Amino acid sequence: MNKKPFLLLCFAFFVPFLLFAQYFETPSLLASIVENAPEISSGAAVLIDAHTGALLYSKNPNEQIPPASLTKLMTMHILFNEIYAGRASYDEIIPITVESWAQSQPPRSSLMYLEPRHTVTLREIMLGLAVSSGNDAAVAAALKVAPAMEDFANYMTTEARRMGLHVTHFVESSGISEYNMTTAEEFAFFCSQYIKLHPQGLKDFHSVESFAYPTSNNVPERYRNNPNTVVRYNGNNLLNVFPGVDGLKTGYIDESGYNFALTAEQNGTRFISITLGAESIRNRTMDGGRLLSWAFENFKTVRPDIGKIENAPLWKGKKKSAELTFAESADFTSPVDRANRLFFETVFSAPLIAPLAAGEEIGYFAIYDEYGELHRVQLITADAYEKGNIFKRIWHSILLLFKRKSTTPP
Repeated sequence: MNKKPFLLLCFAFFVPFLLFAQYFETPSLLASIVENAPEISSGAAVLIDAHTGALLYSKNPNEQIPPASLTKLMTMHILFNEIYAGRASYDEIIPITVESWAQSQPPRSSLMYLEPRHTVTLREIMLGLAVSSGNDAAVAAALKVAPAMEDFANYMTTEARRMGLHVTHFVESSGISEYNMTTAEEFAFFCSQYIKLHPQGLKDFHSVESFAYPTSNNVPERYRNNPNTVVRYNGNNLLNVFPGVDGLKTGYIDESGYNFALTAEQNGTRFISITLGAESIRNRTMDGGRLLSWAFENFKTVRPDIGKIENAPLWKGKKKSAELTFAESADFTSPVDRANRLFFETVFSAPLIAPLAAGEEIGYFAIYDEYGELHRVQLITADAYEKGNIFKRIWHSILLLFKRKSTTPP
């Protein structure tokens, strides 16, 4: 039997599944609560703790759906990066070309109402993206960064890959194309990074309720008495309705349905909800609000006040003890009625025996409350530790035959 066609067939079958990376996991502590999550009507959804990444709700997380105007979040992410790199500034004037003219946009586009004669800053363009969801603003943003839309779209997809998104890709900057593509899980992962990288964006752009454009400052002098200002309202109609909601973006095209990237923070806990493919604005809003309500009723982010981890006894080494650190953050997502009083325990998998490399796993740090274990974090060595002289190694070898692993070496 010729094995080559068989192997090619297997490769073709399994590669589509390999594209879907798992970005989030549901901690076993939360599994019983997650099983009782509310039902929603959107075609796909993911809900996470924005800080810990705990997966709290999932429905068709890997179904590929056009993001629609959620695309503008990637456009804004690139603009933020340009500003941080010094290649752009909020107050610089952005040229409005024929391509970014409002009347040049496809039918049914949401618009900021840009015109070539306007004087408009990058900050206003970003408000036009976040609040007005202007497709004209998205074109102006793209042509600010790249010579053509195709180049900017390639930049967007390259940035998606750099951020660890395997399926998400873009062909233009506004989201009007059905050939832009993402999944609920990948977009939740993107949004978690977006918020961490651009936290001020929530206050300055995504939680802004309305945006008036053009004003007298944007139009030529002869039109300043009557600039034809249009007030556009943020599509996120949970702003100032659901406590703590401060972002992120809504979107709609026929091919995707109604999409919602939603986030809210209450008492130090922030959740991100991505719902894709709702049948109406009402369903989109109800699904997002229902998921957030359920999340805040059942979960909270816990940031344990641990202090410095005690050094561990080191056997056969030049030093008597080894400094330890966590392999990852000790913060975790807890049921809302637990983790009110915390207890800690350090557990070693074996005696620490030199030589040890920096970053070597040596045990775990367990966090408890009065009802049992809540979370554990891998412990690693903070530095490398060399072995001691021959006499110390022989002496410690003899002692290790009789001593328990928790005993401190002499």
